Amino acid sequence: MVALNLFVYETTGRALALGLFMAVRLGAGFVAGLLAGGLLARWKAKSIMLWANVAQAAVMLLLIFAPDGLRTAALMAVSLVVGGCGTLFMVALRSSIPEMVGADRRGWANSLSITGRSLAMVAGFASAGVVVSLVGYTAAFVVDMTTFTVCAVTVALLPIAGGGRGKATAPEPAEAAEEGMEQERTAEKKAVRRRTPVAFAALAAAPGLGLMVALRGVDAFGSSSHNAALPVYSSELDASRPAVFVSAFWCLWALGNVLAQQLIQRYAKRTGRSVSALGFGYGTIVMSGAFILAFAGFPLAATAVVALVAGAADGLTEVSYTSHLQTLSDKLRGHAFGLSATFENLGFGVGTILVAVALDRYSPLAVVAWSHGAAILVAVAFVFRVVRLRSAGRAPAGRGEADAGGAHRGDRDGAEVPGS
Repeated sequence: MVALNLFVYETTGRALALGLFMAVRLGAGFVAGLLAGGLLARWKAKSIMLWANVAQAAVMLLLIFAPDGLRTAALMAVSLVVGGCGTLFMVALRSSIPEMVGADRRGWANSLSITGRSLAMVAGFASAGVVVSLVGYTAAFVVDMTTFTVCAVTVALLPIAGGGRGKATAPEPAEAAEEGMEQERTAEKKAVRRRTPVAFAALAAAPGLGLMVALRGVDAFGSSSHNAALPVYSSELDASRPAVFVSAFWCLWALGNVLAQQLIQRYAKRTGRSVSALGFGYGTIVMSGAFILAFAGFPLAATAVVALVAGAADGLTEVSYTSHLQTLSDKLRGHAFGLSATFENLGFGVGTILVAVALDRYSPLAVVAWSHGAAILVAVAFVFRVVRLRSAGRAPAGRGEADAGGAHRGDRDGAEVPGS
């Protein structure tokens, strides 16, 4: 994205074109999120992930070989394909994790996946400037094409049994299978009765999960503010070297994320428990608060600690959120993740527009405080919702613990399902 954004601006010479490029990418992701559930119901998740990467690798050829007169059109095609296919890939991957590793290990798998993604982000941001500066845009696009190709080959080797028609899954315990069928029946009845899409019915089938997805969208709105404000704030700190603060901040953020994943994996291995819904709510509050403090003008050492905390809290919320959506049955999971991706793209897209306008009139601290302040308010409402569900006794024990009389794990609070 570093190379593409710079290439768009250099090719067109207009900031408006860069905004259009981002709008097309986010718009494609928005539409792909709406279609993802239906596609996963028709075709195998493995096939969707494979062809999503093949398409992204192929479209990079347009930028490599397009003549000067067609570069703008090629850029828009790349924006469309990368936005749509990137969302389809992520939805298919997240919904397939329980099938790949088993429902009991989904928290560990999510944590491991997020660790790899954080490390890859650091490597990508760190290498982009070097590659573009030393060998040019064409080399950067070749690298992109290669990574998509490697990802496609990796997907081909993944142990995913199926998805869509003819899906072959491992046998489930009777209680889990009955629970999944109850989810599907509840969602289908609500969809027919209210004439609403299956995705919305899936969220309605799990108390608190709808608010969880809404909070995710508001969080994406807040994320757009610090992404846009960081370059502005960094230029105010050091106009001669604005990239230094941005790079250091994101590296520390990623390090905090990786450290949090290590703690989550060890916690899960030692206790057999996953992150609860309260962890998602509290993590969002801490993360949003940390991003606000990052623009408060503290000394660099204190800001470094804030960046670490922001990354750690971000990692905590990601694991909790993904794991909770994965508690839905196979038929509902893809729809829920697709709707979630739609909300995230919508929140980030709307936020990008509003934040860009606001930064012309207000300070980065004020803009980030307003945006992440909204996320904090919704997160507080979500925490109260989960606590109320717990008090009402609607949060069930984890799998196998009700019969064993064990303590409640709390890994499904706020995303519990009917009939459990």
